[in-house]
Order: sequence, then C-alpha cells, then structure tokens
Amino acid sequence: MTNVTHRELLPGVNLTAVHTTKFKSAYLGLQLLAPIDAVSASMGALIPMVLRRGTERFPGLEAVSAALDELYGGAIEPMVRKKGETQCVGFIGSFLDDAYTPDGGRLLESATGLMGELLLHPATENGRFVPAYVEGERSNLIDAIRAQINDKRQYAALRLVQLMCRDEAYGVDRLGSEASAAAITGERLWARYRELLRTARMELYYCGSADTDRVEAAFRAALAGLERAEADELVALECAVRGGRGQAEPRCYEDALDVTQGKLAMGFRTGGVTCWEEDYPALTMFNAIFGGTTLSKLFMNVREKRSLCYYASSQLEKLKGLMLVSSGVEFDKKQEAQDEILAQLENCRQGRFDAQELEAARRSVVSSLGALTDSQSRLEDYWLGQAAAGVDETPEALSARLERVNAQQVQAAANKLELDTVYFLKGKEA
Repeated sequence: MTNVTHRELLPGVNLTAVHTTKFKSAYLGLQLLAPIDAVSASMGALIPMVLRRGTERFPGLEAVSAALDELYGGAIEPMVRKKGETQCVGFIGSFLDDAYTPDGGRLLESATGLMGELLLHPATENGRFVPAYVEGERSNLIDAIRAQINDKRQYAALRLVQLMCRDEAYGVDRLGSEASAAAITGERLWARYRELLRTARMELYYCGSADTDRVEAAFRAALAGLERAEADELVALECAVRGGRGQAEPRCYEDALDVTQGKLAMGFRTGGVTCWEEDYPALTMFNAIFGGTTLSKLFMNVREKRSLCYYASSQLEKLKGLMLVSSGVEFDKKQEAQDEILAQLENCRQGRFDAQELEAARRSVVSSLGALTDSQSRLEDYWLGQAAAGVDETPEALSARLERVNAQQVQAAANKLELDTVYFLKGKEA
C-alpha cells in the first residue's frame, strides 16, 4: 500500500512523503527550485557539487564517505535537473530502510541530518566555500558541459531546444554554458548559495516505511537554523507557454560534425496544451500513438516499414507545451524521413488510427505510470516535476483521466500541433 502526503514545513519548504513497505531502502530528496536563466544556471549547477565535498564536521570527501559508511553504506549524490523553466538543484539519497536494519537501528534521523549538514553547514575557508573545492568542481562542470557533444542524439535534442527557445528561459541548459561556468568566482557562488537558501522553493522528499510525522520531525531537525525570507519574497516558479508562431514554414538549422549518422530533431508547439490543461491526457495519448512507444506510428512506419531511420520517437515537455521528435537517419534520407514523420502526424490529425492503436497506446501509458511505484528514483522525479508545476495529481489520478480519453480528443490534440523548428546534425562530408 502506498500513501502520499504533502505538508508545508516552512514558508516555501514543502515535504512529499511516500509511505510504502515495498522497498528495502529509504529514498530521500532535498531540492532547491528557482527560475533558470543564462546568468545563474551554471552557479546553480555548481552549488550541490561543491556542497557535497564536505561539511564543518566532515570537511572532505573521505570524511563524508566515512559518515555514509556508518549508515550501512548509504549514498547522497548531487543532482541538477530542469523542469520546465525551473532549475532544480540539490541532493538525492538512498539508505537502508529502518525496517531492515539488523540491530533495529533508526537511520532516518541520521540520514536527513547528514543531508541537512551538507546543505546548511558546508566546509568553508574565510567565510566562503573552500577555494580548492570551487575550482575543482568548476573544472568538472566545464568538462560535463563540453562532454554533452559526445552523445550525438542528446546533443541534437539540446541544440534543437537552444535554437527553438533561444529567446525563452527554456532554451537555457540545466548546466548553463561553458562561458558562464568559467566566469564563476567563489564570492559570486557563495552569494548565490545564500540567496537560494533564503528565497528558493525547497522540495523535500521521502519514500520508505516511516510514518509522515516522524519524517517531518526528522527534516525539521535537519533544517534547524534555516533562515527563510517572508512568503512574498520567495521566488515564483513560472513557465512561459507559447501556442505557436503561426509561421508558414518552420525555422531550419544545420550543424556539421564528424558523425557517420545524421540526427534529425523536430520541435513542435502543442498549441498551449500543458500539464495544467484539461486536454493534457488527450495530448499524452496522441504522443503515445504518434511516437511515444515501440508500437507508435513513427516506430512502425518510419523505422520498421520504410527503413528511413535507425530510431524515431517523440516526447512531451509537459510544462512548456512542446513535443520533440528525435530520429537517426542517413544523410541522404533526411528529407524523406522528415516528410514521412509529418505524414504520420497528418494521419493522426485526420483520425487515421484504429481502436487497437488507441487502446495499445492507453495501456502503454497507464502501465508506465503504474510502474512508477516500482522505482524510487522515478517516483521522486515524478513528484519533483509535479512540485515544479504546482500540481499534486497522483499517477493514479492521471491514469484515470487517460482511461476516459476518446479518439476524437486525440485527433483534436494532434490538430493543435505546429512544427516550429527543424534541426539536422550532418557529417562534415555530407
């Protein structure tokens, strides 16, 4: 049995507690949420990496690791994510659930306490982060930003978003840019860290066997001394949604790199349909029919029947009102593949999908939502996305809405889509 409880512990500090006896481990999350922008994104990404290097009590990686070993080999890792136009930075942790400790020990309080120490009591030097920690992690961050180009499929998707949303906050990468990362100083990073502690939304998460009152008490103790701004000073989380530009032709971009396979990425506006809208379940169903599953039109027709690509899939950005199509193609088949992708979209717009396709898509999406409860990390990520959106709809409630979607609603959702931007990564010789 799984029960989910939401509580506000302090102004802008919220707890989501998932009570379950399904897992042998307990899962913790502590995230700071703030609007993403080009100036501060790299600083936000760097902060949890520097914090993880040590605390006042455990002033180094070895000391922190030793403290984790005392907790039956628990783990705390820095995390940087983007949900819509919100950057989410902080920690996730995994520890042996109290129900399974061999001596009946209680790890929850110690685990949340250590996470709170990492956040509130970092190792410092002259009232700032330890310079060597800042320099080392800044170098690691720059390396991570540079390494994004190594995964060409993900790089093409990244470039598509950068170009499609170049004048929107969503176009900023979760890690920021190499230039902004290189410009970070210890003083600026410390100031941003203190600002986030005061004004950022804080989302706390627990999944395990402990009751909610105990979880709340543990987090309250871990965050003792946290100074928060007044409610009206806390940052607001918003996501600007565009219905479409109404252009006759999409914007097209190309890059040439040393690749043997082309990467075609296509960005669509959903006509303003997001997770806040009543017709979001219909959009979700459309995406599943179109390109979201291995039984989708893109997979079965563009890839399997016509062999125009090595892969073809679509995904929704539910907070931003975007659908992104990703495909790997031969250089000389780019236009043919693009035309066929659009032809399959037109089939959906015309209602050319049968009852079997509709039900297969429904079962796939509902099954995926049900499977969230089998993965603590996926469940935490789901609830973080809900927090960023400001909604508390459970996977079960969303599944119930999906069960009611009919073919006409799917067709209507398809007709709202507008192709905004096409990006193609080709070889240097192509």
